[in-house]
Amino acid sequence: MQSVNPVLPGEGFTVERLLPPRQAIVAFLSRVTIQPMPVEQVSLDAALGRVLAESIVAGHDYPPAPRAMMDGFALRADATPGEFEIIDDIRMGSPSPVSLSSATASRIPTGGLLPNGADAVVAVEETRSDGVRVTVSSAVAAGENVAEPGGDMREGDVVLPAHRRIRAAEIGVLATLGVTRVPVFRKPVVAVFSSGDEIVEPDAQPKLGQIRDSNRYAVAASLRAMGANPRHYPTLRDEAPEFETSLAAAIRECDAVVVTGGSSVGERDRLPRAVAAIANPGIIVHGLRIKPGKPTLLGAAGRKPIIGLPGNPASALLVLEAVAAPIFAALCGARVVPATVHARLAETARSRAGWTWHIPVRLHEEGSVAAAYPLAVRSFSVSLAARADGYIVMEERDEAWPAGTPVTVVRFLEGNA
Repeated sequence: MQSVNPVLPGEGFTVERLLPPRQAIVAFLSRVTIQPMPVEQVSLDAALGRVLAESIVAGHDYPPAPRAMMDGFALRADATPGEFEIIDDIRMGSPSPVSLSSATASRIPTGGLLPNGADAVVAVEETRSDGVRVTVSSAVAAGENVAEPGGDMREGDVVLPAHRRIRAAEIGVLATLGVTRVPVFRKPVVAVFSSGDEIVEPDAQPKLGQIRDSNRYAVAASLRAMGANPRHYPTLRDEAPEFETSLAAAIRECDAVVVTGGSSVGERDRLPRAVAAIANPGIIVHGLRIKPGKPTLLGAAGRKPIIGLPGNPASALLVLEAVAAPIFAALCGARVVPATVHARLAETARSRAGWTWHIPVRLHEEGSVAAAYPLAVRSFSVSLAARADGYIVMEERDEAWPAGTPVTVVRFLEGNA
């Protein structure tokens, strides 16, 4: 792997220093040991979207006793086919007081507990009954339509491993096992800055040359979807004397820092000089061989990541989700499992050899395979990411993929708890 030299104040990008995104993340994680946040206990209602800090072990078999898997009649399989006297009507939530013989059966609902002596359930539609007796015309196998004890979860099994993000399905498992206080990693607090003299708040009326701050809110939303707790900070002004002091305060107060804009090599791009001056180890990677997103900065203060994103709104979100996601996943204690869709290009996608391109695409359902329409990346575009459903990755060796090429689309993150 290429060596990554520290970037000194005033140095510009060089081809030798520009790393492909995967190498950049490896370089960063080799220098910075990222540990998940401390463990806290939350209620079931507050656990959605959080990351398990401990494995969840089943404390009992589930189901704990044999249950019917459909409405029908519980009976002994070795007595079928035949006619049976109905001696009980089993109610949900209550064990049957009867014990079946080879000549008797019990009416049973889906989920009902099998009575003693029964080892099978025959579906209602496969029987004839006058309400007093039931006739089964075909032989039934033992265990048919029966959920056996421990058939879903056995006592001592690891049912939910640590580091799994909790979805609605996991909430159901936790409730079934009686886990009402859930051990999760605390959400990392991430400082979010925009930078630039032209930035004004969304509720302001911009003057000519000014723009409303979209980046800070979009980046905060993406971080929240990753499982972090974003904290908004005032805009970093290009010439303000408090640029470094504001950045240093955020480093002290938060677990990570994200800045959009000011990460390139221009005279007014202050972030690289500020990180080099106040943080240790400081800058680890400055500049990626990626389009869009070349001026990305990866640095750290101790174990706290400092991420400098491009000021271009679409580039900022693409780099955050496509490049920096493993860093924030490590902080959250989660594994990175991006949601992907298999599709075919509806139009030719073009790149330039020597660079890794992340190309936004819009998905349309056209037949059995989704069609992916590449979207042109324009540096001024705020709406681009909103029009895209995800992105495709064209590696350095690629220059064009023709229409019809099978592609894997990485979906953009959606809202999280």
